[in-house]
Amino acid sequence: MISGNPPIMAIVAPNLTTQSLFVKSLKLRQSRVRLPATMATPVAVTGTTVDQFKDHHPSLEVLGGACDSFCPIIKTHLDRPYNSFPVFGSNRHLETIFAAFFRKIPDVKLKRECLRTQDDGTVTLDWVSGDARNLPETSPILLLLPGLSGGSQDAYVRHMLVRARNRGWRVVVFNSRGCADSPVTTPQMYSASFLGDLDEVVGHITTRYPKANLYGTGWSMGANILVQYLGKESGARRFSGAVSMCNPFNLVMSDEDICQGFSKIYNRSLGKALGGILKKHLPLFEDIGGDYNIPLAANAETIREYDEGLTRISFGFKSVDEYLQKSCSADHIKNVQTPLLCIQARNDPIAPDRAIPREDIKMNPNCLLIVTPKGGHLGWVAGENAPLGCPWTDPMVMDFLQHLENEKSGIQEATNSLLQPLEA
Repeated sequence: MISGNPPIMAIVAPNLTTQSLFVKSLKLRQSRVRLPATMATPVAVTGTTVDQFKDHHPSLEVLGGACDSFCPIIKTHLDRPYNSFPVFGSNRHLETIFAAFFRKIPDVKLKRECLRTQDDGTVTLDWVSGDARNLPETSPILLLLPGLSGGSQDAYVRHMLVRARNRGWRVVVFNSRGCADSPVTTPQMYSASFLGDLDEVVGHITTRYPKANLYGTGWSMGANILVQYLGKESGARRFSGAVSMCNPFNLVMSDEDICQGFSKIYNRSLGKALGGILKKHLPLFEDIGGDYNIPLAANAETIREYDEGLTRISFGFKSVDEYLQKSCSADHIKNVQTPLLCIQARNDPIAPDRAIPREDIKMNPNCLLIVTPKGGHLGWVAGENAPLGCPWTDPMVMDFLQHLENEKSGIQEATNSLLQPLEA
């Protein structure tokens, strides 16, 4: 979700260079046992009792109406302690920024498809190049929804893409209007409340691959949009399963937190990122008129300034506060009928722990929540691939989705010997 410039690192740790941090963390790590880098496999749910899966490592919070159904699937992950990587995982802001700027970005060749929407807007879909001819039409599809101002270029998106693709999945990244250098063809961008573009993307994908099962994974604002869609839209039935990570859930609470203390850095960074996207397409907005304040949005110092100048007017809200109040996925998670795994970090500076709708998740037989003690926002610098590899969440997410696909299709795992594995 965050976007900005590397100098932010100096604000977090002005007396530590990146090299010194890395060396220090590796020295601390020498005494820790590192598991071999093997691919996780789904856990078979046979001959077990419910009581076995009520126990999990105390470092994790696990709850939800689907506990008895989903916990056996990811039992190997729930049994292990969550151990943050030394130094980088010691502070939520350091972890968030380190992951955003220093996590390795897998090099993947993508093929872009521009999709024109009903209002003549444009979103882009980035597919793995060559998969259209190399994968069977029945291969499961994973739709990835990045965070605010994010896209297929982001490290956390690429790592999930590589992991799923190497399991034989067809993966596609949904880039919102203007994100990841997507074209903007109308004077309307995107918002946390607008589900129309996602609905058209889902319809487009399922029409192209009618024999394949569709799954979704969203991060941050992408997770908020995905969960709203699952709880509100009739098109949600086209998803066979979904994962939500770092979901702010309640945008009012998220706005409160991001306007305080060090978190103002993220607010400023995101505001400038949104304004930067708008500046690239200013001619489209020159004669828009009405209550719009395009100069305010284009030069926004905060997310709220951007939303005040553009978003809330584009989508018919009287104020930014009304827009935030009516864009909360927490209000709709109780209606989700799709298998849904939610993963949050208790110390997330952007998606606050108090915003998690725990009671609704407990009452929904389709939902499972896992909360880690640390992780920051889109960080999770932990696990066998830390500090530069994929987030701690990725192996668990893939095991969860693969199990759902196995049950849905009756096939143990999607494989294709013709595929060239992607490097993470």
